Amino acid sequence: MSQWKQIQQLEVRLLEHVDYLYDDNFPMDIRQGLASWIESQDWDTAVNDESMATVLFTNLLSQLERTRSQEQNFLQRHNMKIIQQQLQLKYSTNPAVMARVISTCLREERRILSSACMQEQGPLEKALQDSETFERHKNMDNRVGIIRGSVQLMDQAVKYIEDMQDDFDFRYKTLQSRDSSDRNSDSMKKEVTKLQEMLNGLDFKRKEILSKMDVVIKEINDLMTSQLSPELLDWKRRQQVAAIGGPMLTGLEQLQNWFTLTAQSLFQIKRQLDKLGELVVKVTYESDPIPLQKPQMEERVKYLIYHLIKSSFVVEKQPCMPTHPQKPLIIKTGVQFTTKARLLVKLPEVDYQLKVKATFDKELPPGRIRQFFILTNNTKVMDIEDFSNGCLSVEFRHLQLKEKKYINGTKGNEGLLSVTEELHSLSFEASFTVQGLTIDLETCSLPLVVISNVCQLPGGWASVMWYNLLTDEPRNLAFFGNPPRANWSQLSEVLSWQFSTFAGRGLNKEQLCMLGEKLLGQHSSCGDYQVSWSKFSKENIPGKQFSFWMWLDSILELIKKHLMPVWNENYILGFVSKEMERVLLKDREPGTFLLRFSESHLGGITFTWVERGIAGDVKFNSVEPYTKNRLSALPFADIIRDYKVISDGVVPENPLKFLYPDVPKDEAFGRLYNSQPSKAYPYIPSTLIPISELRSSMHTSPPPCQSPEPPMTPGEFNMLNETLCFDIDSMTPPYSE
Repeated sequence: MSQWKQIQQLEVRLLEHVDYLYDDNFPMDIRQGLASWIESQDWDTAVNDESMATVLFTNLLSQLERTRSQEQNFLQRHNMKIIQQQLQLKYSTNPAVMARVISTCLREERRILSSACMQEQGPLEKALQDSETFERHKNMDNRVGIIRGSVQLMDQAVKYIEDMQDDFDFRYKTLQSRDSSDRNSDSMKKEVTKLQEMLNGLDFKRKEILSKMDVVIKEINDLMTSQLSPELLDWKRRQQVAAIGGPMLTGLEQLQNWFTLTAQSLFQIKRQLDKLGELVVKVTYESDPIPLQKPQMEERVKYLIYHLIKSSFVVEKQPCMPTHPQKPLIIKTGVQFTTKARLLVKLPEVDYQLKVKATFDKELPPGRIRQFFILTNNTKVMDIEDFSNGCLSVEFRHLQLKEKKYINGTKGNEGLLSVTEELHSLSFEASFTVQGLTIDLETCSLPLVVISNVCQLPGGWASVMWYNLLTDEPRNLAFFGNPPRANWSQLSEVLSWQFSTFAGRGLNKEQLCMLGEKLLGQHSSCGDYQVSWSKFSKENIPGKQFSFWMWLDSILELIKKHLMPVWNENYILGFVSKEMERVLLKDREPGTFLLRFSESHLGGITFTWVERGIAGDVKFNSVEPYTKNRLSALPFADIIRDYKVISDGVVPENPLKFLYPDVPKDEAFGRLYNSQPSKAYPYIPSTLIPISELRSSMHTSPPPCQSPEPPMTPGEFNMLNETLCFDIDSMTPPYSE
């Protein structure tokens, strides 16, 4: 079943989340009309490959044109034409942006489908989807709007004061120009009285506008402290969670709107204060409130502008290698990586080009030996993006790291921490002047792991997950000096995200329970059980030569490269132990088999089937695990279809009949078979088949795993050649793990 069809079967609550994904950037009409084609393209790779993104964009437009020409409904044809034109206008100059939008939507769909498999949301996702969020944002919109309205009214009030002052100034100068002999006349006295009334009114209005300004400035200060700053911190926390596979990061545009409107209000108040200063030059008097209150008020406004703009400088895209777009925050030396910073405030003016400098390892914990520097150009000018509503951003696309060498010519040696536990940071700095106010900007990426070999990637990703799961500190580079423990309820949620991100479908409650038992024993039933960093990533599983995370990561890689169709059909039971598989199979029909991941091999999948002897005794057979090397030669569904067993000279047969619990094999895997036997005359049909040799002695004492597979005897080979018309691919002995 396609991903889009699965989406359409979700309950209303989850469909609302899906609806949120699609807007003018990627209309749902396209997702609906081109569902199969969209899901068959590699959008993840296209995000960082301009030529591939261009090809996909062109093909998308062609697919839309073909679909539109076949559409019978006139209104639908019209709407699709409009959509096609909008896409061309928006993405023709930067098709990689479109690829990123579609890739993000597909990934979030998979995450939503994964959450639907679980009976309830995990603690992290539940916290991020607080039911009060909508009301909080609505309140924020209203509050920002009220402040903007108040500032606009103050503009009118300042203009009214200016008109009053001009009128007073004119009358005052006119009175001064009159002959001194008229000063005691009744008309002169009336005019003086009138001027005094006007001055009293002007004084009242000046005090009134300053009072209103004071109230609005206090309101903005409270808004920034109590709401805007927490919303920014909340966005940064959600960015952390999204980086390790959590819900799609949204809300930056909304946050940018709040920052910009607040900044516009402050800039407008500053201009109003400047105007009041100009009015004082023309007309002032004893106890004039403007000279008394304006300087202090001006300083408060400048302070708020300074801190608002400083806090609005954020890392929009965390550092990421294009070769591993779904594993950000891991950088390999000598490999290009990208990152992007943005200023959330739309500036009214900048005195010169705003240059941003990227610096690596600006601050390191004491005792850190390994240090790196940016090998390529690390300075770039901020520019206004078409999609950012006039805000400035800068994207570094070709940064590279190199390790520092020391005077003796050697590189830094590792300390007490492993390479993948050492955290580093990428800083961004800029300085500019706006409306006479000089502002120094600085922000930094989330902590990074620097590796020198791809074999360190799994360990690096474990560190990235652990850090961003357990802390919201932006730059705690000494985190792994004493890493905190994780609750299993939180950790299991993140592990499920890894499967939804990399394998297309997350883990259900039963699979997470199996994983918990693998890691914690019987304690996994308690969601608050604490898991140590060492137990998760560093200590070997008892009796094995690898850690829990290395075992799980190898399974993710196997699914991603070789088992995706079978995994997404939910045919792999997964992490069941060999003891439990016997419990599940013992009462099933002979030939019933289940698929599970190997407990003794890194990145291996095996199947076990049940059969009954003449006396009715139950027997179990497990095939040697298939790893990536063998699955590269033959798709797993075809292995299930063509698997044969030679038993004491008997004609080979496929013992696999029913997928657990009772689904006929061909019914389950039929649509996944990669090839069907050829019927083209006059050729004899041939196929590659996997074969195991099963002898009677093996029932009682199964041999250990053997690799490579043992050869057939000459007699068996001749018998097989006479019986079957296919090429023998391999022979694998059934075994017990």
